[in-house]
Amino acid sequence: MVAVGNPLGLAGSVTAGVVSGLGRALPVRSGRASRVVEDVIQTDAALNPGNSGGALADAAGHVVGINTAVAGVGLGLAVPITGTTRRILDALRDEGRVRRGYLGLVGAPAPLPADVAARLGRQKGLRVAEVVPGSPAARAGLHAGDLVVSADREPVSDAQGLQRRLFAPSIGRTMPVTVLRGEAMVDVIAVPSELTDH
Repeated sequence: MVAVGNPLGLAGSVTAGVVSGLGRALPVRSGRASRVVEDVIQTDAALNPGNSGGALADAAGHVVGINTAVAGVGLGLAVPITGTTRRILDALRDEGRVRRGYLGLVGAPAPLPADVAARLGRQKGLRVAEVVPGSPAARAGLHAGDLVVSADREPVSDAQGLQRRLFAPSIGRTMPVTVLRGEAMVDVIAVPSELTDH
């Protein structure tokens, strides 16, 4: 792996290393909102302040990730290039910024009960750990303990599955969210607001 960036203000720097882990999770905070970026690439390519936003490329020169964080000495994290990151990069190129929807909940992947898993054809949902008071999720009636199985009629198995539904087109639009609450499937209607730094 090769990491490209401007570490410590030194423009055009390149460092080499290997991928030392896949599927890591990176907690991030934006103002009062916090979330988890999942499936992050861990590398031992030397990253320093200023590397963020630079490319992480393989030996063939293919960009596989965007350098995101220094997690310690000899440990860097990069967001992998996926459909979601391509949408972010397109929005940055076209509009100069990325608008994201905000629901106001914190969750983690959790197993579905066997009968529900068999009916839905998957093993996990997103267990709601916390709902931010006054947030769109709170106004919609979501509660800690709910197990989210779909949002906007698309399956949700983890935080990333929900975050993929929260790009600019979701802001101010009704979004059906189906949760398992106790033994009942419950549909709520959420209206994401725009995620801001305030």
